Amino acid sequence: MSQATEEARSNAGPAAQPPLQADWELDYYSRPILEADGKKRWELLICSTPIDGAAGQGFRFVQNCSASSVNSQWLKQTLEQAMEQAAREGYAAPRKLRCWRASMRTMVQRAAEQLSLELIPSRRCYALVEWLQERQATVYPAEEGYMAGPLAPAPLPIQPVAVPLPEAARGDRWSWASLPLGALREAAEWDVSFAGLVPLAGTGDDDAMVSGLRLFSATRSLAIAGWIAGLEPVRLEVSGNQLVLEAGLEDRWLLGNLEPEEAKAAAQAFRAAREQVGGVQFLAVQSSEAQNGFDGFWVLRDLPDA
Repeated sequence: MSQATEEARSNAGPAAQPPLQADWELDYYSRPILEADGKKRWELLICSTPIDGAAGQGFRFVQNCSASSVNSQWLKQTLEQAMEQAAREGYAAPRKLRCWRASMRTMVQRAAEQLSLELIPSRRCYALVEWLQERQATVYPAEEGYMAGPLAPAPLPIQPVAVPLPEAARGDRWSWASLPLGALREAAEWDVSFAGLVPLAGTGDDDAMVSGLRLFSATRSLAIAGWIAGLEPVRLEVSGNQLVLEAGLEDRWLLGNLEPEEAKAAAQAFRAAREQVGGVQFLAVQSSEAQNGFDGFWVLRDLPDA
């Protein structure tokens, strides 16, 4: 190496950090605020899906929109602004864009396609839901035009009937399981083929126990894990005497039928988890109890839909 090259390297300073790569979670919807024209304010919220181990709250973007401007073209142009801001803050363009409102899926899809962004219709937007709940409690009430007091409730959506998993995706059996929250905080270090993890800072004490489910298949566990990964699993739920996996925007998959006492105990455990560990749950796929590592492992959160 020449002396000139060595001097150039020594004068160049530390190497630039590569851009952070994170998925985005998006909500484009009206808020409980009346503008001067008597129409409700619309707002675009974007946050990056938290990166395990990264400091800070990640990327956030907020932009108000008048009711008369709500369309895919406005959204496309504002997404471009968001990507420019993200780049200035050291973030790469997202590979995936998750949108959790079914009513806005088509409009978001049109805008995303124009920017070559992959849209994932999914309620697996835990960071976004928590941020929106925070804004509903502290930001919107302080705004001029805030519609205080009880509002007419939105009609409850008709919950789809849970359908059995396809034959190719069913395991040989399943069992209840529990792990300390502290163990789940270390899941990024485990041997997992298909993983869906979320940071768990602030969700509870390390010793708190988290309820979950283990699916076993001696011959198809890796294929089943890959199939579940494409579902965007959201949370486990006890509905009547059925154990249900909620996924995507409104998919509900029947995992098994429970005895009444078992269903009651499981429902109580999930309610306790919402209060004690922020609704954390987990879903694991393995070939057997003796397998080292997992073919699939997802951290789920039973959060109320904001």
